[in-house]
Amino acid sequence: MSDHRPDWLKKRLSLDNNVIKEVKSLIEESNLHTVCQSANCPNIFECFSKRSATFLLMGDRCSRNCAFCSIDSKKTLPLDENEPVNIGITASKMGLRYVVLTSVTRDDIADGGAQHFSLTVKEIKKRIPGCLIECLIPDFGGNKESLRTIVSQPISVLNHNIETIERNYSKIRPGADYRASLEILKEAKKIKKGLYTKSGFMVGLGETMDEVGLLLKDLHEVDCDMVTIGQYLSPTRNNINVTKYYSNEEYEELRELAEMAGIKNVISGAFVRSSYKASLLLKKAAEGK
Repeated sequence: MSDHRPDWLKKRLSLDNNVIKEVKSLIEESNLHTVCQSANCPNIFECFSKRSATFLLMGDRCSRNCAFCSIDSKKTLPLDENEPVNIGITASKMGLRYVVLTSVTRDDIADGGAQHFSLTVKEIKKRIPGCLIECLIPDFGGNKESLRTIVSQPISVLNHNIETIERNYSKIRPGADYRASLEILKEAKKIKKGLYTKSGFMVGLGETMDEVGLLLKDLHEVDCDMVTIGQYLSPTRNNINVTKYYSNEEYEELRELAEMAGIKNVISGAFVRSSYKASLLLKKAAEGK
């Protein structure tokens, strides 16, 4: 299928360009990466204009090569030991009260970078004690000790994306395992009671509504509190093509499907991404409890 995007799939926003430049400068001056930039997120200018960004830990090169992702999969580089401190300082300068941390996958590191996550959480909390932190983590190869390292920190949300239906994994997520991803969400709740868990997936990758229903049922069975559903947009010509563009009405159907599966805290829409309006989704989940 051609990846020609329909006219209605365009973002039209009134943005503060001065704030966008300020945020970009802060990130560049601190030698940091954001998933907003590295993954060509369609919400980048909207979020930057609101002084919001999702920090990408451990460099901008990934040890895996997922078919949907534009992040560089060349040889990874050594960890920057100054990164946790720099993120803490930058988050403070940006005036953040809710920080989302994510990372590339680093299969070349023994713990997958879990300790690096942990150090970054500590540096943020040191500078912004009341800040809420969401960690959007890779699968760490199923290493439960790596998961425990992060969950033992004072984070509010443990986010791990299921990304797509089970049938797509061998083609779209080589090196990952659907059941292992579900187990991460389940185990996180066992490690820390009261922790909110979250996951997200894309549509437009050849899935059927029945398969999406099964995915949502699986997420509910591991007590996932929050789910984000968004349109897959092929970031480059080298990535897998979009099979379908969902309409606004279909995103409403997906939200209703999630609620029928037992998941009450859902954001569904073409431009929805894992960390999109993250603080608002957590607030909704907390109010529901």
